[in-house]
Amino acid sequence: MELDSRRTHNVKRRREASYSPPPPPPPSSATTDDSNYNHYHGNGKDAHVDLSLLEALEKSQRESGGGGGELLDLRTLKKLVLSFERRYKENIEARLKYPDQPERFADSEVELHQELEKLKILAGGPELYPDLVNLNAIPSIIGLLSHENTDIAVDVVQLLQDLTDEDVLDENDEPARVLVDALVDNNVLELLIQNIQRLSDTDPDEMAAIYSTLATVENLIEVKPAVADLVCERTKLLRWLVGKIKIRDFDSNKQYASEILAILLQNSTANQKRFGQMNGVDVLLQAVAMYKSKDPKTSDEEEMLENLFDSLCCLLMPLENKERFVKAEGVELMIIIMKQKKSAYASAIRVLDFAMTNYPPVCERFVDVLGLKTAFAAFMGKIPMSKNKKERYQEELEERLVSMIASLFGGILRGSRRERLLSKFVENECEKIDRLMELYVRYSDRVKAETERLEQLELDDLEMDEEEKYNRRLESGLYTLQVRFFSC
Repeated sequence: MELDSRRTHNVKRRREASYSPPPPPPPSSATTDDSNYNHYHGNGKDAHVDLSLLEALEKSQRESGGGGGELLDLRTLKKLVLSFERRYKENIEARLKYPDQPERFADSEVELHQELEKLKILAGGPELYPDLVNLNAIPSIIGLLSHENTDIAVDVVQLLQDLTDEDVLDENDEPARVLVDALVDNNVLELLIQNIQRLSDTDPDEMAAIYSTLATVENLIEVKPAVADLVCERTKLLRWLVGKIKIRDFDSNKQYASEILAILLQNSTANQKRFGQMNGVDVLLQAVAMYKSKDPKTSDEEEMLENLFDSLCCLLMPLENKERFVKAEGVELMIIIMKQKKSAYASAIRVLDFAMTNYPPVCERFVDVLGLKTAFAAFMGKIPMSKNKKERYQEELEERLVSMIASLFGGILRGSRRERLLSKFVENECEKIDRLMELYVRYSDRVKAETERLEQLELDDLEMDEEEKYNRRLESGLYTLQVRFFSC
């Protein structure tokens, strides 16, 4: 079973307002050992670029009359990179020379911050990204994620978010791939997650940096889907997300953490298994249990709850996680949520549908804990509806409920449970059979109408291959007819 294509996490979120860097930070008293400098600059003997070129470029710029707004081209890029590398080197040298005198390297830190701010202009010219990579500036930029001064690391996070933003990379596929490959090859994933672990939600600037880090990870996945597996394989991001989701209080970063988790689990069996082994099923059940008898207070909190349920559905793909779901009393929790008839009602039905598919133990537990009464009440149309719920909402629930019933018949083949299931269809003068036929006729008519419409399109000389026509019929209700009704 696949996640409903109508809700996908590959669509970008509306971003919060851009983070504005704080005033120049107070000097950090942290020290830097020689290994950091050696790692990036080879003991200071070989900088990434020839800094003597900077003066030549600046002289040429003055002679050509430049001085106002600069054209963003390769010439400007080289100047920016050279200036950044010089400030980077000066800062490292100052920290190495005066490790116990922060006032002696504070100025170089401010200048480094200013150079990072200047680099943000590169987001206006993504076609220059391959040149940025060729200039070998990526290792230096990424290396600053582990800078002792977290304000510098925050600057880098903001820069990376800007450079990888969807609006920037749109229609620049090849430059985007070049940049993302270079970032990943230079361990940006490891350094981003190491940095996020030292950031605090109590500091507004660091809280904004947490959000920007998650945005950057999402941007990287958008360009290179394999990053979803890599970031979980190489880093402790999943563990960090668990900690964030466990927090009871709601904030924008918890919301975004829930979305990133759904993205990571959506198309990766490996991540689904990893998260299951980290007690992920129980973590998500506890998170959604907070809303079993109450509704989210805001639309953002409602979105977070949907993300958590999406993650739970993804997590229930591997059979071993379905077993964990049963042991964690997930079936009972979903039934309670249905009985409470709050906003999570439909999501609970969706989770049960995923859990029951091809896994009889869930079906058996569902019958044992008296879930049939609740499910068939919904099947008969007793669905809580609010004014803002559209007709399609009810149709989706009907499809899920039919799917659940089909799974029950497929998973319970004999014994008293089977008899209890069958007895539901003879109650009240077989009203549930009438309901089943009503839905069957409706979906049959819908598929017939779609088939006739497609035939008319062919008569009008509108080309459509057989696969596309079949998909159109599936969307109109053929899937429910073929897979679900004929299973009952």
